Amino acid sequence: MSTASHQPAPKPASSSAPGRTAEEELITAVAAALVLAYGLHPADITRIPEGTATDNYAVVDQAGRLHFAKVYRTRDRLDLELASVELSEYCADGGVATARVTRTREHELIETHGRLPMSLWSYVPHTATAEGGLTGARWAAVGTAMGQLHSRLATHPAAAPTLEPGAAVCDVAASWDRFERLIHAYQQKPRLGEFETWALQAARERQAILGEVERALALLPQLTVQVLHGDMAGPNVLFKDNNEVAAIVDFRPPAPGYLAWEIARLGCDPKSVLDNSAESWLTGYIDLTLAYRDANPKASAGDLVSSLRVGCAAMLCSAFPLSVPVERPHIVDAAMEAYGRVRHEAALMLLDRLPVIEEALHDALR
Repeated sequence: MSTASHQPAPKPASSSAPGRTAEEELITAVAAALVLAYGLHPADITRIPEGTATDNYAVVDQAGRLHFAKVYRTRDRLDLELASVELSEYCADGGVATARVTRTREHELIETHGRLPMSLWSYVPHTATAEGGLTGARWAAVGTAMGQLHSRLATHPAAAPTLEPGAAVCDVAASWDRFERLIHAYQQKPRLGEFETWALQAARERQAILGEVERALALLPQLTVQVLHGDMAGPNVLFKDNNEVAAIVDFRPPAPGYLAWEIARLGCDPKSVLDNSAESWLTGYIDLTLAYRDANPKASAGDLVSSLRVGCAAMLCSAFPLSVPVERPHIVDAAMEAYGRVRHEAALMLLDRLPVIEEALHDALR
């Protein structure tokens, strides 16, 4: 759906006009905000389906330039959204591959004065995200991009890098309690569907091995804690046609966290782990860490080797998405169910093979 070409954007109506859908009204309001706040006259606006907390649009202006508009659904968290944009800009200023925000006419990062709070970004053309898993040359490309990102974030004024006990990366006792509550919630249901039956069994299995997870965590050394991206997931890594990283997007507000976990969150993505043979996945993970070290030479070998153990423990301690049918049943769909099964299987495989794959990674990083 698009705005009318070469026509000034109409002012948003206070209520839906006859015959216009809610989506058409929203696009009209987006067009008006682009004109008033940015001085940009859109020729076309198209809704992008992705976006959990925002409504996203691809915008073509009258000169044919592409833009990306992000409309915030609530004003309650705009201070955090602003901090996220500022962090993205901080990384871009340091040469990290990410999208650039377009400032308003009043030089603000987020438009907050009109009906729709929104931010406008340079459009990053890409053919794929890392959501489907990493293969081939993309392993090293992601390692390079993450290494550059973390090197830049190590200088962020919000928090200097420190060393913290690796065992504290997961609160095993809290995880045990959460699984206990989840198991109880499933048992109280009068009947369970197929996925709920599986999720209950998986929750019991996970709770039963938390002692093993705790022993694995106890062997971790001191690990680096610093400001991170905050949501280093596959959908937030965009690739060019040549498999280089075009941009890392959708930052969270600056907050310290374990470096090893952010590396593992992408490198141990369940689809990457299971869609390849174990040997092929490990080869890719090694390529990622070697490229990461080249791009971030201050990173310690301890952080890189420990990332496997950290990633495995974090997945096993997390009740997501086993908890979704209880806590957010309205978002359960076939994709969510498939992801739950794959994530569970990948975490168990990593735990089972942890000594072997850690030794291989340690040898490669010598």
